[in-house]
Amino acid sequence: MRHGKAGFKLGRVTAHRWALFRNLLVALFRHERITTTEAKAKAVRGLADQMVTLAKRESLHARRQVLAMVPDPLVVKKLFDTIAARFGDRHGGYTRIVKAGTRPGDRAQMVLLELVDRPETPKEKGRKGAKAEKAPKGEAGAGAPKSRKKKAAAAAG
Repeated sequence: MRHGKAGFKLGRVTAHRWALFRNLLVALFRHERITTTEAKAKAVRGLADQMVTLAKRESLHARRQVLAMVPDPLVVKKLFDTIAARFGDRHGGYTRIVKAGTRPGDRAQMVLLELVDRPETPKEKGRKGAKAEKAPKGEAGAGAPKSRKKKAAAAAG
């Protein structure tokens, strides 16, 4: 039975576990999406939601509480200025866990931990089948080393 065994230990001592949580929070709020194991994501999502809730208060006390847990002032500024503003009308549930398969080394279940209202960045898609034209080997093109470009310029001019 698991009575009275609340919380995620993750096989670490307390100081190591809290350092891990701080690093995951900094990465999550900096990049707004991270790939981690399922156990770590489930352990840190409650803390992430708590930090966003504190950031929505916009008080000095709340900022100091977040700084105690997220030790990067630039990330805390981003959390208070942009992320908390995006979640202004939402009451909890700021993170999402999406399964991403298994890790090749040890078959650990990997997930994407991301903020729910994360702005999508459109990917630039080129034409299918279109390949970049390459300069012949003798000519100095865009991908040629600088020394070959200088030699080609000297020979031409």
